[in-house]
Amino acid sequence: MPALLRFARLFLGCTVALSLLSPPAAQAAPASFKLAGQQFLLNEQPFQLLGCELHPSRIPSAYWEHRLRMVKAMGCNTVPIYVFWNQHEPIEGQFDFKSEGRDLKRFIRLAQAQGLWVLLRPGPYVCGEWDLGGLPPYLLSTPDIRLRGMDPRYLKAVRRYVRALAREVAPLQIQRGGPLLMLQIENEYGSYANDRRYPAWLAQQWREAGIQIPFYTADGPTPAMLESGTLPGVAVGLDSGSEEAHWALARRINPGVPVFSSETYPGWLSHWGEPWAKPDSKALLEEVEFLLKTGKSFSFYVAHGGTNFGFTAGANSGGKGYEPDVTSYDYDAPIDEQGRPTAKFQALRELLSRYRAPGLPPLPDLPPPIPAMSLPEFSLKPIASIWQLLPKPLASPSPQSFEALRHYQGLMLYRSQLRGPKSGKLVLTELHDYATVFLDGRYIGSIDRRLGQNSIELPASDAALPQLDILVEAMGRINFGQHLIDRKGITERATLGGVTLMDWQQFPLPLQESWVRRLPKLAPQEARPDARPGQFFAASFELQTVADTFIDMSRFKKGLVWVNGHNLGRFWAIGPQQRLYCPASWLRPGRNEIVVLDLLQTEAASVSGHSSQEGD
Repeated sequence: MPALLRFARLFLGCTVALSLLSPPAAQAAPASFKLAGQQFLLNEQPFQLLGCELHPSRIPSAYWEHRLRMVKAMGCNTVPIYVFWNQHEPIEGQFDFKSEGRDLKRFIRLAQAQGLWVLLRPGPYVCGEWDLGGLPPYLLSTPDIRLRGMDPRYLKAVRRYVRALAREVAPLQIQRGGPLLMLQIENEYGSYANDRRYPAWLAQQWREAGIQIPFYTADGPTPAMLESGTLPGVAVGLDSGSEEAHWALARRINPGVPVFSSETYPGWLSHWGEPWAKPDSKALLEEVEFLLKTGKSFSFYVAHGGTNFGFTAGANSGGKGYEPDVTSYDYDAPIDEQGRPTAKFQALRELLSRYRAPGLPPLPDLPPPIPAMSLPEFSLKPIASIWQLLPKPLASPSPQSFEALRHYQGLMLYRSQLRGPKSGKLVLTELHDYATVFLDGRYIGSIDRRLGQNSIELPASDAALPQLDILVEAMGRINFGQHLIDRKGITERATLGGVTLMDWQQFPLPLQESWVRRLPKLAPQEARPDARPGQFFAASFELQTVADTFIDMSRFKKGLVWVNGHNLGRFWAIGPQQRLYCPASWLRPGRNEIVVLDLLQTEAASVSGHSSQEGD
């Protein structure tokens, strides 16, 4: 190695070490973090940012500290976090920063206690394979709204969100003694639009709300994306910065500010009906070694993915048109869904340790693993059907989207009496996303947007006015690309034999956790059972002690699972996922309750618990 290069590496290592000798947990006084030319300066010393991204909303809060200890042990010094706006303001004007998975202040303080810095990625749009990219679906109740731009109705909602979130996090900025180093403005805006007024307006809103830390953007490393997404004086994040040419491009387009790889990908996402995504680790390790050798700042997206509990999973709109994301957000990340280190973790830990700056202590030991358990197979029994629990209908001439009726998740039943044509080709224009179709109470079949389907043949009926029922499931709103406005339900019209069907009743079924907890009492115990698809099944099971487990749903077809009222997410026999993660914190010693809604299966079946996602 040339002497000059040895000196440069030694100087870089020493300055990085100086910047880290006083971790955030140890600070008793405010510190500083600055953008200085092409460098980040922490307490006036050059700082190499080594990020391990986590998402608090995807991790049971009982395990936040464990996951933070895991990323510290992997060799990272910073934790970027997405903030999902729709988790904190699901109902317009009503904010929640306290309930499960939402207490951001607690997560950030836990990171600080572990000696980790934090980058805030609050959107308002974040993508993240999350429903609507984190934007609240109530925005779509405005018929002609435009998102991620200067539509005044959108901006009014964003301003309210920015002010509410800033009240929570402003006291945690580095200059006030907290661990927050930077805040990201929007997310990959250059992949969506080119109105630079919008990200500049966002930056102004954060400043007016009391955010003083530096800003950064994050965009793909192409001229068009960086020209549209970057801002003068704002650090440039690259998604990803995997070669020197990416960094040179960023510096040319937005000179005079630091550049870093804001999303270095150790894994990838998975969709329903596809194999698990498992990228090559060899290419990853080569990329990370390039970043470390050249002293570049970077962040793994993601170090640990977690789980898309409930209805939070989003969807993509790639070459297949509609690609819903699975419930697991394991992401083939270095730390798996249950928090265990993988072979990829060990390889990255060794690599990060090898390039660790002189003067820093060795990497800490891994925390003890979270216990996991298997459960013996047990049978469920039917307790009710959707058809016995329908709410009061909402009438309209044409079928309305979920959002038009201010209904944002779960299911919607559409019902109409057939006059004129009573059989033939039923076409659901812009069905979003999955429908089961019934005629006079008889199941006819399904229509799957994922497969490009929009029609089904209705047979003849003996009834004078046949009853058509269409039960539509929202599978997750598109979270990336130009089809972001993704309203759910029958979003255009229904036709039969070319004739538009009118006069509809709609039955919203949001399937809230509070409603499911009351389901055994709501179920009509003495009523004649309705055997159509759309059945609820339930069972209780006893535990002496609790631990994490994965509920195997391979004997069921398609639906949702609740354990003790907690929505574990969606299952679907098409895979790749057959087991749903259930954390120990949602179980209890003694009696536990499981409820399954299956949209296709009418016969009861059994489930079991396993200690891992793919085989014990």
